[in-house]
Amino acid sequence: VQLQASGGGQVQAGGSLRLSCVGSGSTFSDYAMGWFRQAPGKEREFVASISWTGDLTYYEDPVKGRFTVSRDNAKNTVYLQMNSLKPEDTAVYYCAAKKHKVAIDAWEYDYWGQGTQVTVSS
Repeated sequence: VQLQASGGGQVQAGGSLRLSCVGSGSTFSDYAMGWFRQAPGKEREFVASISWTGDLTYYEDPVKGRFTVSRDNAKNTVYLQMNSLKPEDTAVYYCAAKKHKVAIDAWEYDYWGQGTQVTVSS
């Protein structure tokens, strides 16, 4: 599956952004999806993930209550709604896909999008 992420940008602290990730080339609903991010000088970290049915979601602690992951399999798209953004959310955000069970570890994901930059100013 090929993944194309979009929706990043620059926003002030407290603002919102919605990231989208469109899948193509394979049956999108076969894949669990994850969002990861990488800030300058830091390792890539897990943000959120969602099962192929959408009934299971996981979040890293710093984004719980602020970010929401969802998917629309009819549109081959997974979303990351980000509210109450903070400067520490600044990073390149990546979507990723894996078959079967949803996961939170980057090494379990086989397919990656190109990343979209999110910059939050104070």
